[in-house]
Amino acid sequence: MSRVKQAFSVPVPTQKNEDGFPAYERSLEERYVQMLLTNTLGNTFYASGQRLLEEAGEMHASMIEADPEFAAKALVYARQNGYMRTQPVFGLVKLSALSLPLFKKIFSDVILTPADLQDFFTILKSEGRGHGGRGIKSTVARWLNNNLSEYWAIKYNGRGRGYSLTDIVKLVHPKSEEKNALYQYLVSGKVDESLKQIKAYEALKTSENVREQMELISEGKLPHEVVTGATKMSPELWDSLVRTMPTFALLRNLATLERAGVLDKNREFIVSRLNDPEALTKSKILPFRFLDAYRVLGDKPWVKDMLRNSIELTFQNLPEIPGRTAIFLDISGSMFGDPIRIASVAAFALFKKTGGHGLLWLFNTHVYDAVPSMYDSILTQSERVCCRVGGGTSSDAPFKVLTTKRENVDNIIVITDEQQNSGMPLYKRLKKYQEKVNPDVKTFIVDISSYASASVPKSAKNVWYIYGWSDQVLQFISSSVQGYGSMVDAIKEKQLWGPKRN
Repeated sequence: MSRVKQAFSVPVPTQKNEDGFPAYERSLEERYVQMLLTNTLGNTFYASGQRLLEEAGEMHASMIEADPEFAAKALVYARQNGYMRTQPVFGLVKLSALSLPLFKKIFSDVILTPADLQDFFTILKSEGRGHGGRGIKSTVARWLNNNLSEYWAIKYNGRGRGYSLTDIVKLVHPKSEEKNALYQYLVSGKVDESLKQIKAYEALKTSENVREQMELISEGKLPHEVVTGATKMSPELWDSLVRTMPTFALLRNLATLERAGVLDKNREFIVSRLNDPEALTKSKILPFRFLDAYRVLGDKPWVKDMLRNSIELTFQNLPEIPGRTAIFLDISGSMFGDPIRIASVAAFALFKKTGGHGLLWLFNTHVYDAVPSMYDSILTQSERVCCRVGGGTSSDAPFKVLTTKRENVDNIIVITDEQQNSGMPLYKRLKKYQEKVNPDVKTFIVDISSYASASVPKSAKNVWYIYGWSDQVLQFISSSVQGYGSMVDAIKEKQLWGPKRN
């Protein structure tokens, strides 16, 4: 290739990233999917929660106005496959104002629990729309008739999210002969004999006998959230709760069980639950959650071993990535906190799914071999990397080293927040690698933050953007290597990989 052709074949960056470094504009669909899967409305290194909230509202409205059907599909995907909650519900509120038929069509695919429903009304009110019109209320009433249970009625009837289930029932007036006793309880407190679980809950509120309390918890299968608020807790009661906690709740409450003095006592049960592949799959636990528990209780050898095994099992049934793969993990200062915790777990999980036939490098303004191990735990390796965060960002650096060493790889996976602030633009380095080593290399940029700019233009050959992180990322990369479309194309074509999440 001539010098002139080479120089002018690279698209010119059209904007700058949060650090003022040249970057490329994303399409509206790309930005929307990115926002849905990465923006939790919390603060990031470069953006405040308020700014993210405002930008999210504008993005939802823009996408729905431009392509309401794509927006609807993306909301369902983000909720069911990306395991996100707040943004899909926020988008559903916007959709209800701009396309009521689509809103009705996807409502039960986005609103999966009463917590989602409570957030929906809180957001609806914050938008200045009160409690919605007849179309919204009838849709909510239908959802209650189809889904509400005794378990949910006692678990989600607090006002911590702005609305209780009682509030919502009074607002929408659902009518169902099958659910009438349940609605009467929520509205008036009347406990029908048919409501066995609620009867146990109400009895627990007044019981002062530990043995009776334990029987009520067991017989009523009472959720731990309501038990802890209904009565004074004792070690014996915590023992009863351990058996009824869902898998995710059990993981989140390990430290609480330790403080209550019952963790070691229930060791056998806890290990069996958190090392059960089927239970882990059903719980939809994001892998980095295991790191949270590991950091708090990692000084207990049996807990450490259990959590190490848990996260390995999370990835056990996912496909391996064919070919030789280079993984580049951003450890710059802007990755501090949740970004590096998520990214480091992702990186070592990805390495293991390569079968060890590849590279795992860390980068800020320099490049470091992570020295990954197929035998050491994902959590142990992740924890070591989390302590190394700092410095600027030269996203091109690992590409430069890869080219200099003439490392021939089939796939490159970059896990980053894309906030480059030094070096040569990433895309230019990628082009050099394609020209000098492998023109057919497939590149995946796993963007775990919610910034608007991109490191690579839309026209780039064999480059895929992946937004957010879940175990589905592995499935997507594996599928893409074999010719699968981009994330945006997959949503457009309803090619949502994996089973439907309910």
